[in-house]
Amino acid sequence: MVNNKAITFTVVFRANSLNYGEGTANISELKKFHRGDGGVYSFASRQSLRYDMVRLGNQFFDWNLDVVDKSQSVIQFKEKCTIEDSVEMDLFGYMKTKAKAGATKRSAVVRLSHAISLEPYKSDLEFLNNMGLASRINETSNLATIEQHISYYAYTVTIDLSRVGVDEGIELDTDEKVNRVKQFLEVTKFLNREIRGRQENLSPLFVIGGAYPIPNSFFQGRISLDGKDRLNVNSLEDTVNSAVFDVSVKDNTQIGYVRGIFENEEAFASIAKAGTVDEFYQRLTEQVDQYYGVSV
Repeated sequence: MVNNKAITFTVVFRANSLNYGEGTANISELKKFHRGDGGVYSFASRQSLRYDMVRLGNQFFDWNLDVVDKSQSVIQFKEKCTIEDSVEMDLFGYMKTKAKAGATKRSAVVRLSHAISLEPYKSDLEFLNNMGLASRINETSNLATIEQHISYYAYTVTIDLSRVGVDEGIELDTDEKVNRVKQFLEVTKFLNREIRGRQENLSPLFVIGGAYPIPNSFFQGRISLDGKDRLNVNSLEDTVNSAVFDVSVKDNTQIGYVRGIFENEEAFASIAKAGTVDEFYQRLTEQVDQYYGVSV
């Protein structure tokens, strides 16, 4: 029997203006890609997603964030901190540099993609000023312009369960490995982003994935819209109708979705076993227990 040692899932959510770049003069520009079809698509970088995941990990589960310093003339993780001290270092990796001694590094166990918009950016702008403050002291207000984009976004998570809690002679006990993976899954379930006085909800409206023999992001780049509020099911059907190591992708795949959002939600059950988002995450936690041999 093939051991499903990896979890991957792709999340679709809807949000507004998630990540800004450097900007020009008093114009705040969204981070965005230009595609060959002429479309412009905004995105939230994987670094911004990681930031919010770690922030919520600390908020929900008291993840230790006191693991950074500048003792080596660069801001990085403390030399003496290990994955025992930090869930962040365990899941997202690290690099520690030393003068004349090279670097110690750990590649990420949890891999993230950018969250890329599924709808093109149409150059919408918002004009801002601080008249409320300026009028109090009879001064002229300062002006600013920011790009705005409301869209569906999709990003992908891939977790190599075999590497969680294992690093350079350290191996955490099984219960701690299980807790860290489950905590991370809970963070993605309730993910949000705080930006420019707003809190944007990044929790899944649609999510597809499961546990598989290899840490491969099967559904990355397979999510697209087929008209307004309709997901393209053809690309997902073609993806699940394949096998890896003679293991059916479809048999290991499930879908969770929020009812009443997508016009073609009745078609989701033709792709894979479909249910609520809660049911999707419950199944993922069961697969985590199964991999680590935890009795439930």
